[in-house]
Formats: sequence, C-alpha cells, structure tokens
Amino acid sequence: MPIKELDTPYPVIDTDPHFRRVVRYMRPTDYAAWAAGTAAAPALLYGMEKMDPAGPIRNLRVPLKIATVIGAFGGFLLAYQNSSLRFWGWKENAVEVEKDKAEMSQLIAEGKRIYGESYMPEHIQDTAARVSRFSQLKFGIMPWFNFSNHSNHGVDLSKYATTTKNE
Repeated sequence: MPIKELDTPYPVIDTDPHFRRVVRYMRPTDYAAWAAGTAAAPALLYGMEKMDPAGPIRNLRVPLKIATVIGAFGGFLLAYQNSSLRFWGWKENAVEVEKDKAEMSQLIAEGKRIYGESYMPEHIQDTAARVSRFSQLKFGIMPWFNFSNHSNHGVDLSKYATTTKNE
C-alpha cells in the first residue's frame, strides 16, 4: 500500500520515526513541555484542593504523587508528539533536517542499513508501519509508538546519497 503524500510546509524527515529517533531529536523546548506537564498536574490538584477541599483528607501525599506520575506521562506524550510533528514536516524542522541528513549519510558511508536491521518478514514490517504511522495523533485514545525497524518511512532515500567526497 503506498504511503499517502501530504503537502507539508516543511520537509518531511520520516512519516513513521522509530521511538529512539524521536526521543533523540527532542529539543530543549520539548523537555520544557515535559517538565511543565510534570509540575502542572500536582500544582493543579493542590490548587483545586485549597479552593474547594474534598473533605477530611489531611494528607495529600499519595494523591500528589499520583498526579505527578500522570503529569510526567502526559508531559512526555506532549513532548513526543511535538518532536514527531517536526519529523512529519508539520512544524519548523531545519535543525532536525540537518541532523537527519548527517546521521543517515554517515550510515550509508559505513555501509549500514539506514533504518536498522529487521528480522521480521516483509509483510509483518508493512503491517507494523501501517499501524504505527501517524499514531502520535491518537495519543488521547491510546499511546502507540514505533519500536520496529522497517523500510516504510515515506521518504526518498536518494536524498541521503548526495554527499561530498572532499573530506
């Protein structure tokens, strides 16, 4: 099944990036969003408890810990989604494009497979790609990440082969 071509304002790096690549390409603003989500959840719980107490609860330790964990998880999903939007070309991604070109050109020069080795049959790789492509848009329903190596990434690999040999 062909990958749908989207008209994006910025260059597409990868339509189904691997989990490690998305996390490696996170910017400091993504980490700030993650930290803000982690801090905001217990702060909101504490503020709501002070404005309208729930009752005779004297100790907020456990609820604040749970809120912190939920905030950390939600903050991570927000940061991951923002990084994925740059891979798809939906947000400004000049830094990621340069980093991607350097990384992939290096892998080609070393003779390695660009998207890693996969021991899955081709039809399973296709299925894995179809299931995880653009899954970051559905985080509100179920968090789903691409942990599989496959060759269905929706980009023309010839753009990595044009490197200078002057080095």
